[in-house]
Amino acid sequence: MQATGNPSQAPLGADDHRLKALGRNHRLDLAFKGTTFFFALLVLGTLFAIMASLLIAGYSTFSDLGLSFFTLNRWSANQAVFGALPAIYGTVVSSAIAILIATPISLGIAIFLTEKCPSRLRQPLATTVELLAGVPSIIYGMWGVQVLAPFLQSHFPQILPAGTGLFTAGLILAIMIVPFITSVTRDVLMTVPTHIRESAYGVGCTTWEVVRYIMLPSVKGGVVGAIILGLGRALGETMAVTFVIGNNLFFAPTLFGQGTSIAALIANQFPEADGAQRSALLALGLVLFIITFAVLAVARVMLSRMDRRNA
Repeated sequence: MQATGNPSQAPLGADDHRLKALGRNHRLDLAFKGTTFFFALLVLGTLFAIMASLLIAGYSTFSDLGLSFFTLNRWSANQAVFGALPAIYGTVVSSAIAILIATPISLGIAIFLTEKCPSRLRQPLATTVELLAGVPSIIYGMWGVQVLAPFLQSHFPQILPAGTGLFTAGLILAIMIVPFITSVTRDVLMTVPTHIRESAYGVGCTTWEVVRYIMLPSVKGGVVGAIILGLGRALGETMAVTFVIGNNLFFAPTLFGQGTSIAALIANQFPEADGAQRSALLALGLVLFIITFAVLAVARVMLSRMDRRNA
């Protein structure tokens, strides 16, 4: 006698199992897509929330001072004079000095580690360079004010009579960003295929020619990205710069004199600020945010143009 039963309880065939697996995978894919999209929106939302909060908090300063906030040549909270020019100038100049010093040093270290360093020393030296990136910024600042500033004062008294100033801050920033630029540059140089470098050496190229005409052109986008990463680090540095920049709140178009930066000015005055001073400091924070964002945006455009030319 043939047994009969509920069709829904019949054993599933291979096609049914495949359909159920496809449906489950589709739901997981939708969940994964939604989760990653949410994270992307969260980053953008956080970015705009920070910008909006700084804009709202500093709106009274922008409305009261207007463009004079950017052109006044001094900052005096006691007299309710808030000019951002000294801090903006100090931020840009100290960061530019740091990049000019750190870029050739970082490229030299990266090239040495990639091409000329003995194999037994390559990894220890690379690890040492990367460990420098983990040193707290306040340690760099303490070393700068205790060691570097007295050294500069004693050896270059005509240029740096106090030992501190924009140039000293640029030197400290250069030391701080060298590990970042070096590590990224070394990583992108290692992506150049070994057989290409060996072929260049095989036809008689020198190390300089291999680096100049083979390696750097093929990874110039990554090198530019490393430099911009270091610049972004220098623009936002606070404690180390505060120790050695001199904290002069009057504008002076100098490379070696004392000055201030946006981050240093905020760090020095924000804990005790209120009213108009707090609003002005938050407006300064927005200016620093915009400067950093603009630098990263310009770097992204440059990298995109490089990619299009290489395509």
